[in-house]
Amino acid sequence: MKPKFGTLEKKLSVIKKNNLLRNLQDSKVEKQFIEQNGKKLLNFSSNDYLGITPSKIRYAQFQSSSRLVSGNDSSFSILEKKLSKHKSQEKTIVYPTGYMANIGVISTLASKQDTIFSDELNHASIVEACKLSSAKIKIFKHNDMNDFERKIKKTNGKKFLVTEGIFSMDGDWSKLDEIIEISEKKDIITILDDAHGDFVLGKDGKGTANFFNVEKEIDMYISSLSKGLGSFGGYVSGKKSLIDLCINTSKTFIYTSALPASINQYSLQRFDSNREAYRKKLWKKINQFHHRLNEIGFTTRSNSQIIPIIIGNEKKATDVSKFLKSKGIFAQAIRYPTVKKNQARIRISITGWLSEKEIEYSIQILEKAKRKFKLK
Repeated sequence: MKPKFGTLEKKLSVIKKNNLLRNLQDSKVEKQFIEQNGKKLLNFSSNDYLGITPSKIRYAQFQSSSRLVSGNDSSFSILEKKLSKHKSQEKTIVYPTGYMANIGVISTLASKQDTIFSDELNHASIVEACKLSSAKIKIFKHNDMNDFERKIKKTNGKKFLVTEGIFSMDGDWSKLDEIIEISEKKDIITILDDAHGDFVLGKDGKGTANFFNVEKEIDMYISSLSKGLGSFGGYVSGKKSLIDLCINTSKTFIYTSALPASINQYSLQRFDSNREAYRKKLWKKINQFHHRLNEIGFTTRSNSQIIPIIIGNEKKATDVSKFLKSKGIFAQAIRYPTVKKNQARIRISITGWLSEKEIEYSIQILEKAKRKFKLK
């Protein structure tokens, strides 16, 4: 008789064989450092981009209910009004996470008779949301507007376009100006996941669409409070009617407990801080890192705080990550299915916590890794 979990254990063995096994490691994060097994490492895997000085959270009882039942603390309304103004939109709702926001919104707005156009490098939460919507999905080549237009020609009915602002694994920017121009001509509803561009790009950190001067043309924004702002949660901004529809039909909003009010207060403290000063310091460090990376011979298409060093082979990527860790640098190997097979990489995130001296040290270690592993 076959073991009860035989086929499931076989799946795990295949993951191990292909050098794709992931393990959780206990760690403690503090500013620019992460501590693992008693060793303090420079953290190049954080999404706390601005590095705003930590705020104190006053204790607050958890709502312990969904927002529509008894969990809608007044802190939500205060935060949501500020976020609406931040995104130049009519209304906003906060979700427990950015992943839940993507799942809840896209599966709510698009239905079986509709078509969604999605960039091939969109985040997993977008991919899953598109599937859950039951809409027809047409994936276009990354940032390829010709391919996008070709696919539109063969499509009837209501159409949606979903893209990231800054792509989370490649660090390049979506061609939002071109996307908007095409979408307006073809009457396509645009949804922008700006998790990695929000608070980082644009005037006062208003995001990628603001940078491209198309922020009012975006129909729906989905973003995160846990990246640039360094807090927790996701949010959605758009026309009042669309947000009201989500409040009434989005399952990941209706059927889950609300974020604790203390988290909202933490987000508000960070939102009301001198974010612009932090943002300017961040970009100084981003530019320094890119400049030095080019000097030591690495090439990358990134132009943001997310900088991938493409390795290719999955085992080699984990070996490079282990080498960096042995030298005091924490930078994770990103492998399939997060990225395509044989597109494994070291994903580096630049945050405002890092000093110029620490960035310079990391470059020296990366140069050693380049020689040791013959990286490009």
